[in-house]
Amino acid sequence: MDALAIAFDGDDTLWESETAFAVTQERLRALLVPRVAAEVLDARLYATERANLELYGYGAKSFTLSTLETAIELAGDDLAISDVVAILALGKELLSHPVELLPDVEEIVAWAAETAGWTLVVTKGDLFHQESKVALSGLADTFDAVEIVSEKDEATYARILARHGIDPATFVMVGNSLRSDIAPVLAIGGAAVHVPHPLTWAHEHVDDESPLRAHPRFRAIDALCDLPTAIADLRRPLD
Repeated sequence: MDALAIAFDGDDTLWESETAFAVTQERLRALLVPRVAAEVLDARLYATERANLELYGYGAKSFTLSTLETAIELAGDDLAISDVVAILALGKELLSHPVELLPDVEEIVAWAAETAGWTLVVTKGDLFHQESKVALSGLADTFDAVEIVSEKDEATYARILARHGIDPATFVMVGNSLRSDIAPVLAIGGAAVHVPHPLTWAHEHVDDESPLRAHPRFRAIDALCDLPTAIADLRRPLD
């Protein structure tokens, strides 16, 4: 195999993200549960987020707008201006949440930079927020390129690889989302390493994981520190 290009997802692969969303949603429940049942709130919020993806995209700003819409729909006239102010404050806190690197990230990113011919971050979400996360992570200078995209699908990955002159056969994507980091990369001829996170948004799951897990260019690891072993295993049958 030629020199590898290794790409990393950002949220919940390099740094914590979904944990902050979960805490924010718990605080939203505490704010609204006297008027709205928690399970009703959670289900409606998820449905609203999914419905708004094409309009708002992903990230904390989208979440905040969907949260306001959900609160208005469920609480109606019982939603006070003070509630709206509190929800906006939750959104601002989410946007300003510090970047917390996950275990072994610095060491593994440094290893990838020394091992691969090309290293990238490929992350989706609000451009300004993701740029801020990359900068605050302290990792920006380690990567050859940073790609912030509105969606991770086959067409997006194909454009990224074409832009950087990367052969899909030499491309490895590392991430926590089977839907966004794994499936589209395998579909265009790349390889993918799944690093699970304890909290992954339901939208990022796939209905049937078995075809992905049976793919010859798929590897699953328990933690990022296992990436060198997974990469070596991927290269072995292809050298």
